[in-house]
Amino acid sequence: MTSAKKPDLLRDNELIYGRLLAVDEPHLIQRYNKALVAFGLEPTKLKSFQIDRTGFSPEVAEECGDYDYLDPNEVNRRFIILTPSQIDLPVVHTAFSNTSQLMFEFMSKNQRAIDALTIKDVIYGEIEDSVPKVNDIEDLLSINQVEFKVLSAEDVLGKAAELGKLVDRLKQEPDAWRDNAMLERMVDLAKVCGDIRENALVPDQVIFRHNAYWTSHFGGLYVFVDPDITTVISDPSAPGFRRSRPWQVSYLSINDADKVFRFLAATGRLDLPRASWIEASGYLEHRAEMVVRALIRDAEPNRNLTDVDKVWLQTWIHGHADLIASDGNFPFLNAAKREIAQFGHLKLEDVPPRQRFLVVRARPDHHDAWLTNQLISDFVPQDFVSRYVFNKPGFYKDFDGFSDAWRSHVVDVLKTTYLKDKAAFRARLYGLTD
Repeated sequence: MTSAKKPDLLRDNELIYGRLLAVDEPHLIQRYNKALVAFGLEPTKLKSFQIDRTGFSPEVAEECGDYDYLDPNEVNRRFIILTPSQIDLPVVHTAFSNTSQLMFEFMSKNQRAIDALTIKDVIYGEIEDSVPKVNDIEDLLSINQVEFKVLSAEDVLGKAAELGKLVDRLKQEPDAWRDNAMLERMVDLAKVCGDIRENALVPDQVIFRHNAYWTSHFGGLYVFVDPDITTVISDPSAPGFRRSRPWQVSYLSINDADKVFRFLAATGRLDLPRASWIEASGYLEHRAEMVVRALIRDAEPNRNLTDVDKVWLQTWIHGHADLIASDGNFPFLNAAKREIAQFGHLKLEDVPPRQRFLVVRARPDHHDAWLTNQLISDFVPQDFVSRYVFNKPGFYKDFDGFSDAWRSHVVDVLKTTYLKDKAAFRARLYGLTD
């Protein structure tokens, strides 16, 4: 995914590249450079930079003029691990939404080996799959699993494996202890690896399933995996759409709100509008406010909205009744709120498809909840808060097209709502617990 340098407004407010790890110790920079050189890249001259969970650094990306320096073909993602604490960082630049989860699983399953290795060395490699380059949807569908190809700059991994074999030989061959050259080699290796009976230096698990995800390929494409069928949701112009594996893959146009909604509902991925969660969450009130703010943006793009409060918004709504009525979303949300208060739920049969997305969220206990919320946000672009929480690539693309006044307003709203307490905000509005 190509990425231009994002406005400083986002960076200054930690709305892009936030919560990263500072790398400023010479020995860690030296290790990072060994990994870069191993990838065939120029070492960084920076004395300080930040990294995410995968080792991606926005500062290094800017220095080398390539945001895809760890993602050359947007597939087979590279990684650099300097410290086990990277597991707690976000992933801020990737072509696949599940890169973060795959890295988390790899680092969790191999924690002992990573702890031991990073004391002496840098771990680097590729999240490798069966496809060297993505040319069409078939290439994406052929990725069923990924394998972490793991290396280390000082070859501690290779030396540990060699020492392990020599230890086995010493145990199994009666005269092996007479081989002085072998014993000397074992001593040399042990100086690098330590006691491999105590230190787990070789990762235990390197193969992981590649399940549901969003990818930036072909303008943005979703893959959802169910027991009996895989569903692809994208623009129909994507190469291979409806032609690749039609016997086992269902294809939905991302422009067809009705079919996308029916798919999410039928597969149990949606929380439909019921009083049990709607009333306590304030979800409809949030959506209504986002809808009105978007109308203000379109009507008065350069208005300064710094001190806007609920009273001002209400006054604006009354003063622009015709615009509010012609858009239809604000009256719909108010009507939905009344119907849910009266009957406990909302009938969606007669609701226009795109408006249905205004009143639903992903079912919080479904394993695809985050991905589903990302897809929902594509149908409710007015809600820039949901776009930021679940769909950062979409949010950043939107942000590039905003006026300066609206950019400032968006940042202010995110700071005073979501950034104040992210976990509490996600729990209240979307029912998600970390």
